[in-house]
Amino acid sequence: MTKNIKEEVYTYFKESGTRPLRVDEIEQALSYDHSEDFKQLVIALNELEDEGALVRTRKNRFGLPHKMNLIRGKIQMHKKGFAFLIPDDEDQTDIYIHYSDLNTAMNNDIVLVRLEKKGDDAHRPEGTVVRIIERTITQVVGTFESNRAFGFVIADDKRIPHDIFIPKENTNGAISGHKVIVEITKYPEGGKSAEGIVVNILGHKNDPGIDIISIIYKNGIPIDFPEEVIEQAAKIGEEVSPAEISERKDCRDEVVVTIDGADAKDLDDAIGVKKAANGNTILTVHISDVSYYIPSNSPMDKEAYERGTSVYLVDRVIPMIPHRLSNGICSLNPGVDRLTLACEMEIDSHGKVVEHEIFEAVIRSNERMTYKSVNKILEERDIDERDKYKELVPMFEQMQQLAEILRANRMDRGAIDFDFKEAKIEVDDEGHVEDIAIRERSIGEKLIEEFMLITNETIAEHFHWIDVPFIHRIHEDPEEGKLQHFFEFLAGLGHSVKGTANEIHPQELQKILEKVAGEREEMIISKLMLRSLKQAKYDPQNVGHFGLATEFYTHFTAPIRRYPDLTVHRLIRTYLIEGKMDQKTLDQWKGILPDLAQHTSERERTAVDAEREVNDLKKAEYMQDKIGEEYDGVISSVTNFGLFVELENTVEGLIHVSYMTDDYYHFDERSYALIGERTANVYRIGEEVRIKVIGVNIEERAVDFELVEVLK
Repeated sequence: MTKNIKEEVYTYFKESGTRPLRVDEIEQALSYDHSEDFKQLVIALNELEDEGALVRTRKNRFGLPHKMNLIRGKIQMHKKGFAFLIPDDEDQTDIYIHYSDLNTAMNNDIVLVRLEKKGDDAHRPEGTVVRIIERTITQVVGTFESNRAFGFVIADDKRIPHDIFIPKENTNGAISGHKVIVEITKYPEGGKSAEGIVVNILGHKNDPGIDIISIIYKNGIPIDFPEEVIEQAAKIGEEVSPAEISERKDCRDEVVVTIDGADAKDLDDAIGVKKAANGNTILTVHISDVSYYIPSNSPMDKEAYERGTSVYLVDRVIPMIPHRLSNGICSLNPGVDRLTLACEMEIDSHGKVVEHEIFEAVIRSNERMTYKSVNKILEERDIDERDKYKELVPMFEQMQQLAEILRANRMDRGAIDFDFKEAKIEVDDEGHVEDIAIRERSIGEKLIEEFMLITNETIAEHFHWIDVPFIHRIHEDPEEGKLQHFFEFLAGLGHSVKGTANEIHPQELQKILEKVAGEREEMIISKLMLRSLKQAKYDPQNVGHFGLATEFYTHFTAPIRRYPDLTVHRLIRTYLIEGKMDQKTLDQWKGILPDLAQHTSERERTAVDAEREVNDLKKAEYMQDKIGEEYDGVISSVTNFGLFVELENTVEGLIHVSYMTDDYYHFDERSYALIGERTANVYRIGEEVRIKVIGVNIEERAVDFELVEVLK
């Protein structure tokens, strides 16, 4: 009953509330005339106030926050002490909050902010935290330091700018230099620091591997699986039984292969290609049927949901599901029976899917191919490799032809294809960096990419037309302001774009990338274009995918490592295989999917942050013994405090403005440039320069450069 009254009250305020109301006025407006209703109304109002959905005034009146110049959202701290409020309403602009206006709020806290200054084209709006609704940080990873009387922890996360005080009785044996996990027992108040208790000592900061372990814990990524998850995994058989095959389409005589990196152990997709009698091509994509082995709401499922995704770091993988499944019964290893969900597509010569079928299957993969081997067969035309796989070579050649057709169709409709250099960081057994190479994206990778894209599109479109609750991978249209800024930068380089910032087809952006391919400014234009676009995310509402220039897209092809894919498999099983499309089932999924989409999008961003932080750490470590050496690079970013330069191996470092001593330099935001006051020297994004490495700070993951010369 509380829930119904709570919804009624909130709906009333959103739709009919014209002013703050007393409890009795709300009771009258909603025609509540029973004493029990009044009790539930008071409970509902208290809950809505606790959540920040309603605000109580000093005169005990309730109203909507935004009607009272208050905005609810999440605090995003900056390491320099100030912060931004990220409003719950995605259409609202971020709000700048000065350090003195935080009122003890910490990074990621949910707060109410009073708007003090409205923003304009040149400035963000500014605000003050008036209430902390929810403290989200309960544990902090950092370096312990002590004196005789007490200890304190310097947080690894620089968005927690103040040390955490540790009373002597709460140090639990930690000594100076230990990396620790601290549980917060008191939050900052009245000028005093937060207090905590050491609950886990990870090791000394100089121990091998502790650097990455600290990043894992800092980002709240669980490493070990709970005991009940391990027990559930142990009960699952290692072989497919005859009973499990009987209801499935038997594809064990079909020729299918897996194509992955040489070090991959979780093989979740297998593909087969053949010609149809009418000249079209039949592409069948088999995806490991993980949902068959992991029932909803079981211990494994709950843990997979919390993790949201597997996390791929330099020297390890933190899996979403236990290795017993991901590397065992769910991995489509060659020569053994494996259960799959399959999508068979008939594709014409223009790359259009003219027929498709989605079904449960059992397969027996013919070969475990690597990207390197497929590249040798198709690109290098290596005689030995082609002879070794001579029975499969015709299929690989058909795959190549099909992938080229699919890619051409994707480009014709306007998909944006970013081709960034990706670093492959090679480490020894103790995690020390030996080399940073550039990861090649050659024909083997491109085959799989095209086949997975068309499969995901086909699945998404299928469920769009039967109009049921579903989870989509969406990429919203760009923000007009960011895109306009990018267009102005392009104009400065002599490039024009057909269309306006508020109405642009992705094809026009792809044309720019094609135009600058191989040019000096290619990498910079690609990066700035990416920054001007929104992030892709999961959502139950389908708004299409701007970057792929498609109306329909989802993630179906990686259920071993992404929870949304596992959910799509469950939806397929519910709707198509079990045939459950009654109103109760539809309402149930409609209620589940919004929170699931938001949670998995957040877990994806956490994983990306951790991966990026580990990469930055290892790149800084690699540059430690390069101090004094000179390299060529490209100015990749310009700020008011200096120039960031990216080297050929993707290492990025800062030339601080204080080292540019020949003049006073001012930042021109519109042209992404630093301009000398007296000399009129201009350093802009995209220019090639020669630098000298002058410093490395491992803890800050920072590399410092000095400008040697501009390369013409």
